[in-house]
Amino acid sequence: MTTRVVVLSIAVPSEHDIIHALGEDLPVGIWVARAPHGELVYANRTFNQILGMGARDDVQAGAYAPAYNLVTTDGQPYPEERLPFVRALQEKRVVEVDDIMIQRPDGVRVAVRAYARPVNEPITHVIIAFADITREVEAQRARAESEARLQLAQRLEAVGTLAGGIAHDFNNLILGVKLIAAELAATERDPRRRAQLGLIDDITERSALLTRSLLGFARQGKHRAIPVGLNDVVAMMRELLSRSLPGIELGFELDASQRGTVVGDQSQLEQVIMNLVVNARDAVGGSGRVCVRTRDAELTEMPQDAIGSIGAGRYVVLEVSDDGHGIPAELRTRVFEPYFTTKTQGPERGTGLGLATVLGIAESHHGAVEVDVGLDGRGTTLRVFLPAAGRPAAAPHKREVAPIERGTGTILVIDDDPIVRNSVANALEAIGYQTVEASSGREAIEQVERGIDLHAILLDMVMPGMAGKETYLVLRDLTRVPVVLMSGYTLNEEVQQILDLGVRAFVSKPYSIETLASVLRFEA
Repeated sequence: MTTRVVVLSIAVPSEHDIIHALGEDLPVGIWVARAPHGELVYANRTFNQILGMGARDDVQAGAYAPAYNLVTTDGQPYPEERLPFVRALQEKRVVEVDDIMIQRPDGVRVAVRAYARPVNEPITHVIIAFADITREVEAQRARAESEARLQLAQRLEAVGTLAGGIAHDFNNLILGVKLIAAELAATERDPRRRAQLGLIDDITERSALLTRSLLGFARQGKHRAIPVGLNDVVAMMRELLSRSLPGIELGFELDASQRGTVVGDQSQLEQVIMNLVVNARDAVGGSGRVCVRTRDAELTEMPQDAIGSIGAGRYVVLEVSDDGHGIPAELRTRVFEPYFTTKTQGPERGTGLGLATVLGIAESHHGAVEVDVGLDGRGTTLRVFLPAAGRPAAAPHKREVAPIERGTGTILVIDDDPIVRNSVANALEAIGYQTVEASSGREAIEQVERGIDLHAILLDMVMPGMAGKETYLVLRDLTRVPVVLMSGYTLNEEVQQILDLGVRAFVSKPYSIETLASVLRFEA
Protein backbone atom coordinates (compact mmCIF):
# COMPACT_ATOMS: atom_id res chain seq x y z
CA MET A 1 0.00 0.00 0.00
CA THR A 2 1.40 3.28 -1.04
CA THR A 3 0.99 6.32 1.25
CA ARG A 4 0.70 9.74 -0.44
CA VAL A 5 1.83 12.74 1.51
CA VAL A 6 0.43 16.08 0.45
CA VAL A 7 2.42 19.07 1.53
CA LEU A 8 0.46 22.33 1.64
CA SER A 9 2.43 25.46 1.08
CA ILE A 10 1.10 28.39 3.10
CA ALA A 11 2.52 31.77 2.25
CA VAL A 12 3.77 33.58 5.31
CA PRO A 13 3.56 37.38 4.95
CA SER A 14 6.80 39.21 5.19
CA GLU A 15 7.48 41.81 7.83
CA HIS A 16 7.15 44.45 5.15
CA ASP A 17 3.69 43.19 4.25
CA ILE A 18 2.61 43.14 7.89
CA ILE A 19 3.84 46.67 8.51
CA HIS A 20 2.20 47.87 5.31
CA ALA A 21 -1.15 46.33 6.27
CA LEU A 22 -1.01 47.86 9.73
CA GLY A 23 -0.10 51.25 8.28
CA GLU A 24 -3.09 51.20 5.95
CA ASP A 25 -5.51 50.67 8.84
CA LEU A 26 -4.09 53.26 11.23
CA PRO A 27 -6.60 56.02 12.19
CA VAL A 28 -3.97 58.68 11.40
CA GLY A 29 -2.50 59.63 8.07
CA ILE A 30 1.07 58.41 7.46
CA TRP A 31 3.36 60.02 4.89
CA VAL A 32 7.02 59.03 4.35
CA ALA A 33 9.51 60.88 2.12
CA ARG A 34 13.23 60.72 1.43
CA ALA A 35 15.56 63.38 2.67
CA PRO A 36 16.57 65.96 1.70
CA HIS A 37 14.37 66.54 -1.39
CA GLY A 38 11.15 64.96 -0.18
CA GLU A 39 10.45 62.28 -2.80
CA LEU A 40 7.36 60.26 -1.83
CA VAL A 41 8.06 56.79 -0.41
CA TYR A 42 4.73 55.85 1.15
CA ALA A 43 1.33 57.29 2.09
CA ASN A 44 -1.47 55.28 3.73
CA ARG A 45 -5.17 55.19 3.02
CA THR A 46 -6.06 57.53 5.89
CA PHE A 47 -3.67 60.16 4.52
CA ASN A 48 -5.54 60.05 1.21
CA GLN A 49 -8.89 60.28 3.00
CA ILE A 50 -7.85 63.32 5.02
CA LEU A 51 -6.51 65.17 1.98
CA GLY A 52 -9.37 64.07 -0.25
CA MET A 53 -6.83 63.02 -2.89
CA GLY A 54 -3.99 60.56 -3.43
CA ALA A 55 -0.41 61.27 -2.42
CA ARG A 56 1.58 62.76 -5.30
CA ASP A 57 4.96 61.29 -6.30
CA ASP A 58 5.69 64.18 -8.66
CA VAL A 59 6.03 66.79 -5.89
CA GLN A 60 9.10 67.56 -3.81
CA ALA A 61 10.01 69.93 -1.01
CA GLY A 62 9.39 73.57 -1.91
CA ALA A 63 6.14 72.86 -3.76
CA TYR A 64 4.00 71.02 -1.20
CA ALA A 65 1.64 73.89 -0.29
CA PRO A 66 0.19 74.53 -3.78
CA ALA A 67 0.20 70.83 -4.69
CA TYR A 68 -1.84 69.77 -1.66
CA ASN A 69 -3.76 73.07 -1.20
CA LEU A 70 -2.21 73.75 2.21
CA VAL A 71 -3.29 77.07 3.73
CA THR A 72 -3.03 78.92 7.03
CA THR A 73 -5.99 79.38 9.37
CA ASP A 74 -6.74 82.72 7.69
CA GLY A 75 -6.73 81.17 4.20
CA GLN A 76 -3.28 82.25 2.99
CA PRO A 77 -0.86 79.80 1.23
CA TYR A 78 1.07 77.94 3.91
CA PRO A 79 4.76 78.98 4.00
CA GLU A 80 6.97 76.13 2.80
CA GLU A 81 9.66 76.85 5.43
CA ARG A 82 7.12 76.18 8.21
CA LEU A 83 5.97 72.79 6.87
CA PRO A 84 6.76 69.81 9.16
CA PHE A 85 9.05 68.06 6.60
CA VAL A 86 11.29 71.14 6.30
CA ARG A 87 11.32 71.86 10.04
CA ALA A 88 12.19 68.24 10.94
CA LEU A 89 15.21 68.40 8.62
CA GLN A 90 16.34 71.75 9.98
CA GLU A 91 15.75 71.10 13.68
CA LYS A 92 16.73 67.38 13.59
CA ARG A 93 14.05 66.45 16.10
CA VAL A 94 10.34 65.59 16.28
CA VAL A 95 8.28 68.68 15.48
CA GLU A 96 4.58 69.37 15.94
CA VAL A 97 2.54 71.65 13.67
CA ASP A 98 -1.17 72.30 14.32
CA ASP A 99 -2.03 75.33 12.22
CA ILE A 100 -2.29 73.68 8.79
CA MET A 101 -5.59 73.81 6.92
CA ILE A 102 -6.20 71.62 3.85
CA GLN A 103 -8.56 72.93 1.20
CA ARG A 104 -9.73 69.63 -0.29
CA PRO A 105 -10.80 69.27 -3.95
CA ASP A 106 -14.41 68.68 -2.82
CA GLY A 107 -14.46 72.12 -1.13
CA VAL A 108 -14.24 70.84 2.43
CA ARG A 109 -11.66 72.55 4.65
CA VAL A 110 -9.86 70.23 7.08
CA ALA A 111 -7.68 71.24 10.02
CA VAL A 112 -4.77 68.87 10.74
CA ARG A 113 -2.14 68.35 13.39
CA ALA A 114 1.13 66.90 12.08
CA TYR A 115 4.04 65.21 13.87
CA ALA A 116 7.24 64.92 11.80
CA ARG A 117 10.10 62.63 12.85
CA PRO A 118 13.49 62.48 11.13
CA VAL A 119 14.91 58.94 10.62
CA ASN A 120 18.59 57.88 10.98
CA GLU A 121 21.71 59.95 11.36
CA PRO A 122 22.47 61.39 8.92
CA ILE A 123 18.77 61.80 8.13
CA THR A 124 17.61 59.59 5.26
CA HIS A 125 13.82 59.86 5.62
CA VAL A 126 11.11 61.86 7.38
CA ILE A 127 7.92 60.22 8.67
CA ILE A 128 4.90 62.46 9.23
CA ALA A 129 1.69 61.47 11.04
CA PHE A 130 -1.41 63.57 10.26
CA ALA A 131 -4.55 63.76 12.48
CA ASP A 132 -7.84 65.43 11.50
CA ILE A 133 -8.56 67.98 14.26
CA THR A 134 -11.37 69.87 12.49
CA ARG A 135 -13.90 69.20 15.26
CA GLU A 136 -11.41 70.24 17.92
CA VAL A 137 -10.64 73.49 16.11
CA GLU A 138 -14.34 74.26 15.60
CA ALA A 139 -15.03 73.58 19.28
CA GLN A 140 -12.17 75.90 20.29
CA ARG A 141 -13.47 78.59 17.97
CA ALA A 142 -16.99 78.28 19.36
CA ARG A 143 -15.58 78.46 22.91
CA ALA A 144 -13.56 81.54 22.06
CA GLU A 145 -16.57 83.25 20.47
CA SER A 146 -18.71 82.38 23.49
CA GLU A 147 -16.07 83.78 25.86
CA ALA A 148 -15.78 86.93 23.75
CA ARG A 149 -19.56 87.43 23.90
CA LEU A 150 -19.49 86.86 27.66
CA GLN A 151 -16.66 89.36 28.13
CA LEU A 152 -18.52 91.90 26.00
CA ALA A 153 -21.70 91.36 28.01
CA GLN A 154 -19.79 91.76 31.29
CA ARG A 155 -18.09 94.92 30.04
CA LEU A 156 -21.41 96.37 28.90
CA GLU A 157 -23.01 95.42 32.22
CA ALA A 158 -20.27 97.16 34.19
CA VAL A 159 -20.52 100.31 32.11
CA GLY A 160 -24.31 100.07 32.29
CA THR A 161 -24.27 100.02 36.08
CA LEU A 162 -22.17 103.18 36.09
CA ALA A 163 -24.37 104.82 33.46
CA GLY A 164 -27.52 103.97 35.41
CA GLY A 165 -26.18 105.57 38.57
CA ILE A 166 -25.15 108.72 36.70
CA ALA A 167 -28.55 108.93 35.01
CA HIS A 168 -30.37 108.57 38.33
CA ASP A 169 -28.44 111.42 39.94
CA PHE A 170 -28.70 113.56 36.84
CA ASN A 171 -32.48 113.10 36.77
CA ASN A 172 -32.68 114.53 40.29
CA LEU A 173 -30.84 117.66 39.11
CA ILE A 174 -32.98 117.99 35.98
CA LEU A 175 -36.15 117.72 38.08
CA GLY A 176 -35.06 120.63 40.26
CA VAL A 177 -34.32 122.85 37.25
CA LYS A 178 -37.55 121.84 35.49
CA LEU A 179 -39.87 122.55 38.43
CA ILE A 180 -38.16 125.84 39.33
CA ALA A 181 -38.43 127.03 35.71
CA ALA A 182 -42.12 126.06 35.62
CA GLU A 183 -42.81 127.90 38.87
CA LEU A 184 -41.09 131.08 37.64
CA ALA A 185 -42.87 130.88 34.28
CA ALA A 186 -46.27 130.69 35.99
CA THR A 187 -45.83 134.16 37.54
CA GLU A 188 -43.67 135.81 34.85
CA ARG A 189 -45.44 138.50 32.78
CA ASP A 190 -42.54 139.56 30.56
CA PRO A 191 -42.99 137.62 27.26
CA ARG A 192 -39.24 137.55 26.61
CA ARG A 193 -38.45 136.13 30.03
CA ARG A 194 -41.31 133.63 29.75
CA ALA A 195 -39.82 132.46 26.43
CA GLN A 196 -36.43 132.03 28.07
CA LEU A 197 -37.99 130.00 30.89
CA GLY A 198 -39.74 127.92 28.25
CA LEU A 199 -36.36 127.30 26.62
CA ILE A 200 -35.04 126.06 29.95
CA ASP A 201 -37.95 123.61 30.10
CA ASP A 202 -37.15 122.41 26.56
CA ILE A 203 -33.53 121.88 27.58
CA THR A 204 -34.59 119.79 30.56
CA GLU A 205 -36.79 117.66 28.26
CA ARG A 206 -33.85 117.02 25.94
CA SER A 207 -31.68 116.22 28.95
CA ALA A 208 -34.33 113.80 30.18
CA LEU A 209 -34.24 112.01 26.81
CA LEU A 210 -30.50 111.59 27.24
CA THR A 211 -30.86 110.10 30.72
CA ARG A 212 -33.65 107.81 29.51
CA SER A 213 -31.22 106.56 26.90
CA LEU A 214 -28.67 105.89 29.63
CA LEU A 215 -31.26 104.07 31.74
CA GLY A 216 -32.37 102.08 28.72
CA PHE A 217 -28.80 100.95 28.14
CA ALA A 218 -28.30 100.25 31.84
CA ARG A 219 -31.52 98.16 31.83
CA GLN A 220 -32.80 100.17 34.79
CA GLY A 221 -36.05 100.69 32.92
CA LYS A 222 -38.44 97.73 32.98
CA HIS A 223 -40.88 97.05 30.17
CA ARG A 224 -44.54 97.24 31.15
CA ALA A 225 -46.04 93.78 30.96
CA ILE A 226 -48.74 94.45 28.38
CA PRO A 227 -49.05 93.10 24.82
CA VAL A 228 -48.01 95.65 22.20
CA GLY A 229 -48.32 95.26 18.44
CA LEU A 230 -44.92 96.07 16.95
CA ASN A 231 -46.57 96.57 13.56
CA ASP A 232 -48.90 99.14 15.15
CA VAL A 233 -46.01 101.02 16.77
CA VAL A 234 -44.10 101.24 13.47
CA ALA A 235 -47.23 102.33 11.61
CA MET A 236 -47.87 105.12 14.13
CA MET A 237 -44.31 106.36 13.66
CA ARG A 238 -44.32 106.40 9.83
CA GLU A 239 -44.81 110.14 9.52
CA LEU A 240 -42.26 110.96 12.21
CA LEU A 241 -39.70 108.60 10.68
CA SER A 242 -40.25 110.03 7.21
CA ARG A 243 -39.57 113.54 8.52
CA SER A 244 -36.40 112.27 10.18
CA LEU A 245 -35.01 110.98 6.85
CA PRO A 246 -35.32 113.79 4.29
CA GLY A 247 -33.95 112.80 0.89
CA ILE A 248 -33.74 109.11 1.87
CA GLU A 249 -35.98 106.39 0.44
CA LEU A 250 -37.77 104.83 3.40
CA GLY A 251 -39.58 101.51 3.00
CA PHE A 252 -41.78 99.45 5.32
CA GLU A 253 -42.42 95.70 5.23
CA LEU A 254 -44.59 94.79 8.21
CA ASP A 255 -44.96 91.05 7.70
CA ALA A 256 -45.08 89.82 11.30
CA SER A 257 -48.26 87.88 12.03
CA GLN A 258 -50.77 88.91 14.72
CA ARG A 259 -49.57 92.53 14.35
CA GLY A 260 -46.15 91.47 15.64
CA THR A 261 -47.37 91.26 19.21
CA VAL A 262 -44.74 91.29 21.95
CA VAL A 263 -44.91 91.99 25.67
CA GLY A 264 -43.37 95.40 26.16
CA ASP A 265 -43.51 99.11 26.78
CA GLN A 266 -44.67 101.13 23.79
CA SER A 267 -42.50 104.14 24.62
CA GLN A 268 -39.36 102.00 24.86
CA LEU A 269 -40.17 100.18 21.62
CA GLU A 270 -40.64 103.55 19.92
CA GLN A 271 -37.20 104.54 21.16
CA VAL A 272 -35.68 101.35 19.73
CA ILE A 273 -37.26 101.97 16.33
CA MET A 274 -36.22 105.62 16.24
CA ASN A 275 -32.64 104.88 17.30
CA LEU A 276 -32.27 102.16 14.65
CA VAL A 277 -33.66 104.39 11.91
CA VAL A 278 -31.45 107.34 12.91
CA ASN A 279 -28.45 105.02 12.90
CA ALA A 280 -29.39 103.86 9.38
CA ARG A 281 -29.84 107.47 8.27
CA ASP A 282 -26.32 108.28 9.42
CA ALA A 283 -24.99 105.20 7.61
CA VAL A 284 -26.36 106.19 4.20
CA GLY A 285 -25.48 109.89 4.51
CA GLY A 286 -27.63 112.26 2.48
CA SER A 287 -29.14 109.67 0.15
CA GLY A 288 -29.82 105.96 0.02
CA ARG A 289 -32.42 103.45 1.08
CA VAL A 290 -33.56 102.43 4.55
CA CYS A 291 -36.11 99.69 5.16
CA VAL A 292 -37.99 98.87 8.37
CA ARG A 293 -39.27 95.30 8.57
CA THR A 294 -41.09 93.07 10.99
CA ARG A 295 -41.35 89.31 10.58
CA ASP A 296 -41.81 86.09 12.50
CA ALA A 297 -38.93 83.78 13.44
CA GLU A 298 -38.83 80.31 14.95
CA LEU A 299 -35.42 79.84 16.57
CA THR A 300 -33.82 76.63 17.75
CA GLU A 301 -30.96 78.54 19.42
CA MET A 302 -29.61 82.06 19.72
CA PRO A 303 -28.06 83.33 16.46
CA GLN A 304 -24.28 82.99 16.58
CA ASP A 305 -23.48 86.72 16.33
CA ALA A 306 -26.37 87.99 18.46
CA ILE A 307 -25.81 89.78 21.77
CA GLY A 308 -28.28 88.97 24.51
CA SER A 309 -29.65 85.85 26.10
CA ILE A 310 -32.41 84.10 24.17
CA GLY A 311 -33.16 80.47 23.46
CA ALA A 312 -35.42 78.37 21.30
CA GLY A 313 -38.91 79.70 20.65
CA ARG A 314 -41.10 82.06 18.64
CA TYR A 315 -39.86 85.61 18.14
CA VAL A 316 -40.93 88.80 16.44
CA VAL A 317 -37.99 90.28 14.56
CA LEU A 318 -37.58 94.01 13.98
CA GLU A 319 -35.07 94.75 11.22
CA VAL A 320 -33.75 98.09 9.99
CA SER A 321 -31.47 97.77 6.98
CA ASP A 322 -29.56 100.33 4.94
CA ASP A 323 -27.44 100.35 1.80
CA GLY A 324 -24.61 102.38 3.32
CA HIS A 325 -20.92 101.54 3.55
CA GLY A 326 -21.35 98.83 6.20
CA ILE A 327 -19.59 98.45 9.53
CA PRO A 328 -15.89 97.44 9.52
CA ALA A 329 -15.29 94.06 11.16
CA GLU A 330 -13.09 95.58 13.87
CA LEU A 331 -15.92 97.89 15.00
CA ARG A 332 -18.84 95.46 15.06
CA THR A 333 -18.29 94.38 18.66
CA ARG A 334 -18.03 98.01 19.81
CA VAL A 335 -21.12 99.58 18.27
CA PHE A 336 -23.21 98.73 21.36
CA GLU A 337 -20.79 100.33 23.81
CA PRO A 338 -22.11 103.57 25.32
CA TYR A 339 -20.45 106.75 24.04
CA PHE A 340 -18.78 104.89 21.16
CA THR A 341 -19.45 106.78 17.94
CA THR A 342 -17.82 107.20 14.56
CA LYS A 343 -19.46 110.63 14.19
CA THR A 344 -17.03 112.85 16.05
CA GLN A 345 -17.19 116.04 14.00
CA GLY A 346 -19.78 118.61 12.97
CA PRO A 347 -23.24 119.59 14.23
CA GLU A 348 -24.54 116.01 13.86
CA ARG A 349 -21.85 114.61 16.16
CA GLY A 350 -23.18 111.43 17.76
CA THR A 351 -23.60 110.75 21.49
CA GLY A 352 -22.79 107.05 21.14
CA LEU A 353 -25.92 106.08 23.09
CA GLY A 354 -28.28 105.10 20.27
CA LEU A 355 -27.36 101.45 19.80
CA ALA A 356 -26.36 101.03 23.45
CA THR A 357 -29.92 102.02 24.32
CA VAL A 358 -31.31 99.57 21.75
CA LEU A 359 -29.34 96.74 23.35
CA GLY A 360 -30.36 97.69 26.88
CA ILE A 361 -34.07 97.86 26.01
CA ALA A 362 -33.91 94.62 24.00
CA GLU A 363 -32.33 92.77 26.92
CA SER A 364 -34.84 94.23 29.39
CA HIS A 365 -37.51 92.72 27.11
CA HIS A 366 -35.69 89.34 27.22
CA GLY A 367 -34.51 89.81 23.64
CA ALA A 368 -31.29 90.11 21.70
CA VAL A 369 -29.67 92.25 18.98
CA GLU A 370 -27.69 91.17 15.93
CA VAL A 371 -25.54 93.06 13.42
CA ASP A 372 -25.59 91.65 9.89
CA VAL A 373 -23.33 93.14 7.20
CA GLY A 374 -23.77 92.42 3.49
CA LEU A 375 -21.58 89.80 1.81
CA ASP A 376 -19.72 92.51 -0.10
CA GLY A 377 -19.14 94.50 3.11
CA ARG A 378 -21.74 97.12 2.13
CA GLY A 379 -25.06 97.70 3.78
CA THR A 380 -26.03 96.84 7.34
CA THR A 381 -29.04 95.18 8.93
CA LEU A 382 -29.61 95.65 12.64
CA ARG A 383 -31.92 92.95 13.91
CA VAL A 384 -33.81 92.92 17.23
CA PHE A 385 -35.34 89.64 18.44
CA LEU A 386 -38.26 89.97 20.87
CA PRO A 387 -40.25 87.03 22.31
CA ALA A 388 -43.63 86.70 20.59
CA ALA A 389 -46.60 87.19 22.91
CA GLY A 390 -49.27 84.56 23.27
CA ARG A 391 -52.14 87.01 23.67
CA PRO A 392 -53.54 89.86 21.54
CA ALA A 393 -52.07 93.36 21.64
CA ALA A 394 -53.79 96.32 23.21
CA ALA A 395 -55.12 98.97 20.86
CA PRO A 396 -52.44 101.52 19.89
CA HIS A 397 -52.67 104.78 21.75
CA LYS A 398 -51.17 108.23 21.88
CA ARG A 399 -50.37 109.96 25.14
CA GLU A 400 -52.22 113.08 26.16
CA VAL A 401 -51.07 115.69 28.67
CA ALA A 402 -53.67 116.51 31.27
CA PRO A 403 -54.24 120.22 32.10
CA ILE A 404 -52.94 121.53 35.42
CA GLU A 405 -55.53 121.44 38.17
CA ARG A 406 -55.02 123.19 41.47
CA GLY A 407 -55.33 121.15 44.61
CA THR A 408 -55.78 121.47 48.35
CA GLY A 409 -54.43 119.69 51.37
CA THR A 410 -50.98 118.88 52.70
CA ILE A 411 -48.39 116.77 50.89
CA LEU A 412 -45.49 115.10 52.73
CA VAL A 413 -42.42 115.25 50.45
CA ILE A 414 -39.77 112.63 51.33
CA ASP A 415 -36.42 112.90 49.51
CA ASP A 416 -32.83 112.93 50.73
CA ASP A 417 -31.78 115.41 48.02
CA PRO A 418 -32.51 118.98 49.23
CA ILE A 419 -32.66 120.34 45.67
CA VAL A 420 -35.36 117.85 44.70
CA ARG A 421 -37.21 118.19 48.01
CA ASN A 422 -37.33 121.99 47.93
CA SER A 423 -38.20 122.29 44.24
CA VAL A 424 -41.02 119.73 44.52
CA ALA A 425 -42.39 121.45 47.62
CA ASN A 426 -42.32 124.86 45.92
CA ALA A 427 -44.02 123.48 42.79
CA LEU A 428 -46.78 121.91 44.88
CA GLU A 429 -47.34 125.14 46.80
CA ALA A 430 -47.58 127.00 43.49
CA ILE A 431 -50.63 124.89 42.52
CA GLY A 432 -52.42 125.23 45.87
CA TYR A 433 -51.02 122.51 48.15
CA GLN A 434 -49.32 122.91 51.51
CA THR A 435 -46.18 120.85 52.08
CA VAL A 436 -44.19 119.19 54.83
CA GLU A 437 -40.68 117.99 54.06
CA ALA A 438 -38.67 115.01 55.31
CA SER A 439 -35.07 114.24 54.37
CA SER A 440 -35.18 110.54 55.32
CA GLY A 441 -37.50 107.65 55.89
CA ARG A 442 -37.16 107.87 59.68
CA GLU A 443 -37.95 111.61 59.69
CA ALA A 444 -41.04 110.95 57.55
CA ILE A 445 -42.26 108.27 59.94
CA GLU A 446 -41.87 110.69 62.85
CA GLN A 447 -43.92 113.31 60.96
CA VAL A 448 -46.74 110.82 60.31
CA GLU A 449 -46.71 109.60 63.92
CA ARG A 450 -47.42 113.18 65.02
CA GLY A 451 -50.83 112.86 63.36
CA ILE A 452 -50.45 115.40 60.54
CA ASP A 453 -53.55 115.60 58.33
CA LEU A 454 -52.18 114.60 54.91
CA HIS A 455 -53.69 114.49 51.43
CA ALA A 456 -50.84 112.37 50.01
CA ILE A 457 -47.22 111.33 50.52
CA LEU A 458 -44.52 111.70 47.84
CA LEU A 459 -41.83 109.10 48.55
CA ASP A 460 -38.42 108.82 46.87
CA MET A 461 -37.39 105.23 46.19
CA VAL A 462 -33.60 105.51 46.58
CA MET A 463 -32.47 107.00 49.90
CA PRO A 464 -29.63 106.20 52.31
CA GLY A 465 -30.61 104.43 55.51
CA MET A 466 -34.25 103.49 55.10
CA ALA A 467 -34.90 103.08 51.38
CA GLY A 468 -38.26 103.67 49.73
CA LYS A 469 -39.62 100.12 50.13
CA GLU A 470 -38.74 99.87 53.82
CA THR A 471 -40.17 103.32 54.49
CA TYR A 472 -43.40 102.51 52.68
CA LEU A 473 -43.97 99.29 54.62
CA VAL A 474 -43.80 101.24 57.91
CA LEU A 475 -46.00 104.06 56.57
CA ARG A 476 -48.58 101.56 55.34
CA ASP A 477 -49.05 100.35 58.92
CA LEU A 478 -49.35 103.91 60.25
CA THR A 479 -51.72 105.58 57.78
CA ARG A 480 -54.10 105.02 54.87
CA VAL A 481 -52.89 108.20 53.14
CA PRO A 482 -52.13 107.48 49.44
CA VAL A 483 -48.42 107.16 48.67
CA VAL A 484 -46.93 108.21 45.31
CA LEU A 485 -43.50 106.74 44.59
CA MET A 486 -40.92 108.77 42.67
CA SER A 487 -37.52 107.74 41.33
CA GLY A 488 -34.69 108.85 39.10
CA TYR A 489 -35.01 105.41 37.49
CA THR A 490 -37.84 104.47 35.18
CA LEU A 491 -40.27 101.68 36.04
CA ASN A 492 -38.14 98.67 36.97
CA GLU A 493 -38.61 95.45 38.90
CA GLU A 494 -37.90 97.04 42.28
CA VAL A 495 -40.42 99.80 41.61
CA GLN A 496 -42.99 97.24 40.46
CA GLN A 497 -42.54 95.29 43.69
CA ILE A 498 -43.40 98.39 45.73
CA LEU A 499 -46.38 99.17 43.48
CA ASP A 500 -47.64 95.64 44.04
CA LEU A 501 -47.50 96.27 47.80
CA GLY A 502 -50.10 99.03 47.48
CA VAL A 503 -48.37 102.26 46.39
CA ARG A 504 -51.00 104.38 44.62
CA ALA A 505 -48.89 105.68 41.70
CA PHE A 506 -45.39 106.09 40.33
CA VAL A 507 -43.70 109.07 38.64
CA SER A 508 -40.30 108.93 36.99
CA LYS A 509 -37.97 111.91 37.42
CA PRO A 510 -37.77 114.37 35.85
CA TYR A 511 -41.54 114.89 35.72
CA SER A 512 -43.49 118.02 34.88
CA ILE A 513 -45.76 119.99 37.18
CA GLU A 514 -48.66 118.80 34.98
CA THR A 515 -47.75 115.18 35.67
CA LEU A 516 -47.42 115.85 39.39
CA ALA A 517 -50.82 117.57 39.53
CA SER A 518 -52.39 114.68 37.62
CA VAL A 519 -51.18 111.87 39.89
CA LEU A 520 -52.34 113.75 43.00
CA ARG A 521 -55.98 113.86 41.83
CA PHE A 522 -57.29 110.99 43.94
CA GLU A 523 -60.90 109.89 44.07
CA ALA A 524 -62.59 110.56 47.37
